[in-house]
Amino acid sequence: MSAPPRVCVIGAGSSGIATAKVLLERGIPFDCFELSDRIGGNWVWGNRNGVSAAYRSLHINTSRERMAFSDFPMPAELPDFPRHDQVAAYFDAYADHFGLRDRITFRTGVQHVAPRPGGFDVTLSTGETRGYEAVCVANGHHWDPRWPEPAFPGADSTAIEQIHSHSYTEEAQLAGKRVVVVGMGNSAVDIAVDASYHGAATYLSARRGAHVIPKYVFGRPYDQIAGSERIPGWIRWPLARLLLKSTTGRMTRYGLPAPDHKFAQAHPTMSSRVLDRLAHGAITPKPNISRLDRSSVVFTDGSRVEADLVVYCTGYRISFPFFDAGFLDPGEDNEVRLYQRVFHPRVPGLYFIGLVQPLGAIMPIAERQSELVADHLQGRYALPDRLGMLAEIAKHRQAVAKRYVASKRHTIQVDFDDYMRELRRERIRGAQRSAPAARTSRRVAGRAYA
Repeated sequence: MSAPPRVCVIGAGSSGIATAKVLLERGIPFDCFELSDRIGGNWVWGNRNGVSAAYRSLHINTSRERMAFSDFPMPAELPDFPRHDQVAAYFDAYADHFGLRDRITFRTGVQHVAPRPGGFDVTLSTGETRGYEAVCVANGHHWDPRWPEPAFPGADSTAIEQIHSHSYTEEAQLAGKRVVVVGMGNSAVDIAVDASYHGAATYLSARRGAHVIPKYVFGRPYDQIAGSERIPGWIRWPLARLLLKSTTGRMTRYGLPAPDHKFAQAHPTMSSRVLDRLAHGAITPKPNISRLDRSSVVFTDGSRVEADLVVYCTGYRISFPFFDAGFLDPGEDNEVRLYQRVFHPRVPGLYFIGLVQPLGAIMPIAERQSELVADHLQGRYALPDRLGMLAEIAKHRQAVAKRYVASKRHTIQVDFDDYMRELRRERIRGAQRSAPAARTSRRVAGRAYA
């Protein structure tokens, strides 16, 4: 019997520890490398890795029951929507419970991954190069800031301070300032709410409208109503649209632009606070920026406000600095084409965990993806041929283009429940594909020893 392949796991955030836990359970040898001095990734406020994006007021937008790993519930005494430090403590407890901490090499980054016949050469920040048969990329995709493209006229000459939301860490950065927040995603509305309490004036500039979802509906977390793999999206989302309409009404009532899409055709914005602050005049909605003058921001409707700070909440690039340029560069379309969002169709042994933007939590998805990868490493799951993988990738891209608003943030978008169901079914299909090969292998082995 051949030895199991040795695996390199890049990152010890929520996706990396899910991978490490499954590999450890299965007896698959691995090394996990983490740039920081602790686990948790983006949920560690003040993370020493220098790339995480947590801010002091950050809370999760998925309820704790829906974000927890399947075999390690979040403590019942936590609030429905835990704060960043509570989420990070949960990941610490998960790592300790399953004995992962001693299997992670901290303060060590992966600088280069070079595919070679039969595996990979992985060069670490220590200068050491190690060989592996497989690599699991689990380093996240919220670390390489995407700035407005092209930059607004006047951005290079204005005296107004400009930062990306990635650099926002605490309310002291907003105190006493006239703040313009650009964007309508989750970070944008969180920062606008913070600015409305700590700044001198707050403006929320939106290029396009968005549906804002309250965290509670009828006294329950919104994602616990009809959230189930057993309910397909074509049933779930029309019902959710009716529910949203009855609870929040039209976005134009709050001064926001009308969305040019239906709810669930773009990544949702979750906030129970921003609509309240808009309704009370603490946040002033504005259209897109036209230009930046020396001390003022001019908007596309011709209005102008004096400003001290502009915060760009314009998302992130998908990038992998440890691969050679051109090997897996998402480029301008910000897209990585993977079979079932996990498997590289041309590089055996290269897996991606958590490289999705779900309408829901990433943690259960990372866990299920890791189970699929472990099955493949152990020969329990077989991939289709290359043409089959490319056909599935093309079909998925067409479905994304048909459903979601055209945007670089939607290239890795998935619906949580639909994707979880698809991963479960794919695991069964892959096991069935592997069965004929396993039977053939046993017949060949039998003849060899006859």
